[in-house]
Amino acid sequence: MATSRGIRVTDGRRVVVVPADALEWQFVRSSGPGGQHVNRTSSKAVVRFDVGRCVGLPEDVRQRFLARERSRLTQEGVLVITSQRHREQPRNAADCLAKLSAILERALVRPTPRRRTKTPRSAVRDRLDEKKRRSKTKRLRGRPDE
Repeated sequence: MATSRGIRVTDGRRVVVVPADALEWQFVRSSGPGGQHVNRTSSKAVVRFDVGRCVGLPEDVRQRFLARERSRLTQEGVLVITSQRHREQPRNAADCLAKLSAILERALVRPTPRRRTKTPRSAVRDRLDEKKRRSKTKRLRGRPDE
């Protein structure tokens, strides 16, 4: 959820707040819809989020964020999100915040560790039985013993 104080994201147990001063806004000319008016207004929203310097992110969330979004980060570790889907600047800004909120929500979720399972005895038995059947089939294809 975007507020005037920044972005607030929760996973049910934890709440992460990204302060508004951690976001750097820029508005530029859009190539999206708008007719002749698009040439005169800066409706495209660009938000820059410095993940490394944000004080509102817990360290585990920051690490998952960096690992997940590694390909979208600049060399300085800044995430750049743009939106030019709408004709109005505020709607594009809200769209940028929604995109950032979705990314943060995914980073909040801890991956469940994989628990190794033991191969069932029936699967081992079935595999060995199939090997025996296949071996017998191939053995019967050979020349008969004299």
